Amino acid sequence: MTVKIEKKIVGYNVVKPEDKAELKKPAPQPVPGTNVVQMHERLERPDMLVGSTYKVKTPVSDHAMYITINDILLNQGTDHEMRRPFEIFINSKNLDHFQWIVALTRIISAVFRKGGDVTFLVEELKAVFDPRGGYFKPGGRFMPSIIAEIGYVIEQHLITIGMLKKDTLDDHQKQLIAQKRAEFEAAQKQKDAFVENEFPAGAQLCAKCSTTAVVMMDGCMTCLNCGDSKCG
Repeated sequence: MTVKIEKKIVGYNVVKPEDKAELKKPAPQPVPGTNVVQMHERLERPDMLVGSTYKVKTPVSDHAMYITINDILLNQGTDHEMRRPFEIFINSKNLDHFQWIVALTRIISAVFRKGGDVTFLVEELKAVFDPRGGYFKPGGRFMPSIIAEIGYVIEQHLITIGMLKKDTLDDHQKQLIAQKRAEFEAAQKQKDAFVENEFPAGAQLCAKCSTTAVVMMDGCMTCLNCGDSKCG
């Protein structure tokens, strides 16, 4: 069959035998006997996806990152309804990381669309360390790199949609931790009773009243507790 090309040819691709075989693959079909549609790379993207956006502010950058993960809803309205991650986007005003952000989001999105167990991404990303050193998040958690924090965000999202289970302590562990915490706080209160000081930090010990209340005032060392002064 002859086809007349009226537009200018700007590029071409050679279709290989394996490409033809890939194109002939059928679209994902329900599992026999269950009518359950599983995630598959040939599953077409709907016009609308449900997603969540997470704000990430790190001390290594002046600008926050906004991580959006969109989910596809499979088997809607049935007992087998489930949400699966379909794509991820990362937006930031900081253009220093633009190239690797684009590359990373495309790779992660491709893995999401492949289907299957995608939870391995979490551990892979969390294991990335910045050679310049990591940083601490509010609450005391150490973050080895920005990539690792993206891994924690994906982990949080997978827990939210039910693909991962949140690690929880059993009753015995909770009781043991509560007991150790109470012992530590009691010990700290006992220490605080001796070190508690109502005078300015850095005050020196007074030779007269034995109180750490001696500070420099008007060019003279003066005790704020008893009033003793080196200047008389």
